[in-house]
Amino acid sequence: MKVTVIGYWGAYPAVKSATSCYLFEQDNFRLLVDCGSGSMSRLQKFTDPFQLDAVLISHYHQDHIADVGVLQYAWLVQNTLQDTNRKLPIYGHPFDTAKFNSLSHQYTEGKAYDPAETLSIGPFTVKFQETNHPVPCYGMAISHGEDKVVYTADTSFSEEWIPFAEGADLLITDTNFYKGMDGAGPGHMTSEEAGAIAEKAGVHKLLLSHLPHFGEHGQLVKEAKERYEGPVSLAREGWTWKSR
Repeated sequence: MKVTVIGYWGAYPAVKSATSCYLFEQDNFRLLVDCGSGSMSRLQKFTDPFQLDAVLISHYHQDHIADVGVLQYAWLVQNTLQDTNRKLPIYGHPFDTAKFNSLSHQYTEGKAYDPAETLSIGPFTVKFQETNHPVPCYGMAISHGEDKVVYTADTSFSEEWIPFAEGADLLITDTNFYKGMDGAGPGHMTSEEAGAIAEKAGVHKLLLSHLPHFGEHGQLVKEAKERYEGPVSLAREGWTWKSR
């Protein structure tokens, strides 16, 4: 399994970058997890959007879905140019009817997932964890065989993440705040909270993502390392992880 960071900012993208978007690949199957602002422009450095096999959405805030509409246009244009009739499945939760319905377009099909059930997408199995966020949002554990990558999506701290992330090969955390700040209101975590989850869950590697537009990001890594003894990385475009 291979994971590539496409977008890593919270709220809005900085110059020449994107908000939340991650590409998962296994056995020539390409799964895009979240599709934030700017992601379609950045994704094309790594793969052809028309070669995606599925998209999986954590929730419907714009920094996670803003480029879904752009992706739908890409599939419309490419199906027309190539005289094909391919449809791209886009998986999302059904608890916001209007937003879920918007996942369907001429060449995309919205598919509702049940967060209480395990979802199979191509070679991947996905389990869900409800997050602490102002709208319904689901983090996920994506696995293939023995490999497991946990993505918290947007959430404030909760002890529930510890058993959910237990033993993960890679933990990708919402790290929108620095040590000592309170992210409970907006529904985001701090660097030290991300580190604490990683340490208690015994994960193999921690990736700090959904980064803030203030402060020195290197400080986030230092603060996470105060709580977690394993390797910590800062998300950036093109950062990759491969299973052992």
